[in-house]
Amino acid sequence: MPKSELLTIGGFARSSGLTTSALRFYADSGLVEPASVDQASGYRYYAPDQVERAVMIRRLREIDMPLELIAEVLDPGCREAARIVDDHVAGLAHRAHRARETAAAVKALLRPAPPVPSVRVNGSVFTAAVEQVLTATTHEPGLPVLNGVHVEVSADGVVLTATDRYRLSTRTLVPVRPSGSDWSATLDADDLRPVLPWTRRQHGLGLGAGSGSVLLLGDADARECRALAEPFPDHRLVLAALPPVLTRVLVSRNALVRSLEGQHDHRVRLDVAGAAVTVSSGEAVPATVTGPPIGIDFALSTLHPAISTAVGPEVMLDLAGPDQPVVVRSADDGDLTTLVMPLRPEPTAQEGPA
Repeated sequence: MPKSELLTIGGFARSSGLTTSALRFYADSGLVEPASVDQASGYRYYAPDQVERAVMIRRLREIDMPLELIAEVLDPGCREAARIVDDHVAGLAHRAHRARETAAAVKALLRPAPPVPSVRVNGSVFTAAVEQVLTATTHEPGLPVLNGVHVEVSADGVVLTATDRYRLSTRTLVPVRPSGSDWSATLDADDLRPVLPWTRRQHGLGLGAGSGSVLLLGDADARECRALAEPFPDHRLVLAALPPVLTRVLVSRNALVRSLEGQHDHRVRLDVAGAAVTVSSGEAVPATVTGPPIGIDFALSTLHPAISTAVGPEVMLDLAGPDQPVVVRSADDGDLTTLVMPLRPEPTAQEGPA
């Protein structure tokens, strides 16, 4: 290629987003060598078609890929380049997770225990309860509290609550050692999720409110979760504002979950009558029904987690009407209550335009 068509190292650096010193480093490493070097001046020149390779090197270095792996990925004969990139990113994610855990443990040990008395719960029971209410969290711009788990501690127990505005889940735990004072905080779900494998392994788990965080005190070490500043909706007021129960259903949790998992449409209908709950597919699940027949529509993605995360072998459905929220209740190692918003009923043929 004529020298007039080549790029100087400065021009090549601007085109690739790399510095000239980085280009010399990568040239000496054998990753992107100049197309030509002037023997008299030592000036390096690059071909325009080398820009793409240099940009690829820059991007791979941005995700901290070592040079030997970059050389392997850019080898024209390599058939597993995508897998190498995926494995490297998975390793980064694992190291970031471990670093976050370690940093939380170090920060917890750097400060004294919170001044308020800690309540103590069973670690595995606490973990299961958190996982149940976490299904009702969501990321929504401008509403960080919807990605929070609200913790209320009192002498009566520990209450965990979460809501995404379509569901509201609240779980009550009986503490191993009651608290000597009342306090509450809303934990950032993104901080809480990574520590659950650790909390599950703790025989006893103490909860203590700190300044802008909650300290989780395990058997031998501790973890810390950030607390959100925004006020959390009062689930008791929400439940108290519901209309009176019209029909109550007691049904096997597993049987209803199996029926829901057989649905293929995003919309599912429950028809309650006699001694059964009939799901959209026509499968009748035996149930104890008190009250008049009623039909109600849900988004499957909303109803299924509310039923599948219930505790104990049975769930109780409190129905107030086809257009009213349904309260799903269950009890075992404490109680779990989930509020599920229905969908608007689909119009029937008789309700079509005149």
